[in-house]
Amino acid sequence: MLQDEIQVRREKLDKLKALGIEPYPVASQRDTEIAEALSEFDAWSASSKTLVLAGRLMTTRLHGSLLFADMTDGTGKIQLVVKQDTVGEESFKQFSDLIDPGDIVEANGTLFQTKRGERSLEVQGWRILSKALLPLPEKWHGLQDVEKRYREREMDLLSNPEVKARFLTRSRLISSLRHYLDERDFVEVETPILQSIPGGANARPFITHHNALDIDLYLRIAPELYLKRLVVGGFERVYEIGRCFRNEGIDYAHNPEFTMIELYWSYASKEKFIGFLEEMLVSIIQASVGRTAIAQESGETVDFATPYPRVTFREAILESCGIDIDLLKTEKEVVAAAVAKGLKLDFSECHGLGEHFDELYKKTARPKISQPTWVFDYPAELKPLAGVHPMDPTKSSSCQLVVMGAEVVNAYYHELSDPLVQRKHLEEQQGLREQGSEVAQCIDEGFLRALEHGLPPTSGMGFGIDRLVAFLTGAPNLKEVILFPTLRPQHEGKDEVSQE
Repeated sequence: MLQDEIQVRREKLDKLKALGIEPYPVASQRDTEIAEALSEFDAWSASSKTLVLAGRLMTTRLHGSLLFADMTDGTGKIQLVVKQDTVGEESFKQFSDLIDPGDIVEANGTLFQTKRGERSLEVQGWRILSKALLPLPEKWHGLQDVEKRYREREMDLLSNPEVKARFLTRSRLISSLRHYLDERDFVEVETPILQSIPGGANARPFITHHNALDIDLYLRIAPELYLKRLVVGGFERVYEIGRCFRNEGIDYAHNPEFTMIELYWSYASKEKFIGFLEEMLVSIIQASVGRTAIAQESGETVDFATPYPRVTFREAILESCGIDIDLLKTEKEVVAAAVAKGLKLDFSECHGLGEHFDELYKKTARPKISQPTWVFDYPAELKPLAGVHPMDPTKSSSCQLVVMGAEVVNAYYHELSDPLVQRKHLEEQQGLREQGSEVAQCIDEGFLRALEHGLPPTSGMGFGIDRLVAFLTGAPNLKEVILFPTLRPQHEGKDEVSQE
């Protein structure tokens, strides 16, 4: 059936060419967008102002010597009314015989309102701008197949208006984020994506090879180490928004490439920094969706109104499963405590006390946090780049904003500035790698050399743009807010489009 329609469209293309009509002209004479035509409808229809519109035809309906078509452009939708008496018999026949839904056309005419109250353009002349050789998906019901929606996002955008709205929200959020920071004297920079040493986060990197230099390089997992080097160089307020890459599993909350922001602010106190982050989140959320309370697909409403509650990492675990991590000093003690509480946890991939605590936290405490909540004082072993807690060296000067069981913001209110301690932490991380950890960090001599020149007291933060947009649009899956998510090649079988 589809092949038959494709063949018919090819034949129509040939007929257009045989008539001397260029089906793919390089320029358009459009002088008005649909949104503007609709906003000025009363005045322009009264004055019979002639407009030239252009866009994609979503539907066509032939009624004798009248033809109706719905046209969309990037700003809106309007009905075209093509009358045989107005455009002429030959032009009308060409439109009705050779033009299909999906084609992009240009139409000039005047605005009027039909007897049914439909604001329309009475077409006086038209021409084809691009002949579509493939039909629009499921003419009346939109593109519904999840796998196909992610793979053919252009069709998803055309047939599902709510999808386009979601990505417009994403665009507004990023724009408002930049505006917020620029207004407060933060400087946007760019740091390398290809790095000789992956650093800035505990994650498995992607590896590639540079032929001319004959060296292996890594796609960055985070921009942190380079941004801190810029702080050493005198950038007291600096940020970067960009792609990062982590060679990890694909599910509803993870995609191998994602967009994140990291920022660093010298000489900011703890409370000033946390207050700044809360104010920033409320500002960009209001700018992008116009409210702070967001309904989720689950039926629950997440409210980003501040201030956010605070708990410690220890308190969250203690409340969720009754285990006090401050009483546990070894990995074996963590495993034994979990078994004693009847918890079925898999610690086989954990290396070091910090990773054992993290597994316990992620499987017991974090899933129970629903509304935006700051979790403070993560174990120092989990945050090798953060400063230690001023009152407890076993804890880090860090916090994360957790929403609906997911980490949204990762912040260090005191970055680690002591180069000797930082070297010790990275050496410990290197030791974990030698034990088999694929996510522990490497020693970066360039970064350590920069710290030896002196890093001022600094606060830092990073968060994933994709995850925040998912919450703001009620999307159940990160693939809904990434235009072209990573999918398994078609020839290998069904894509990974888990909706878990």
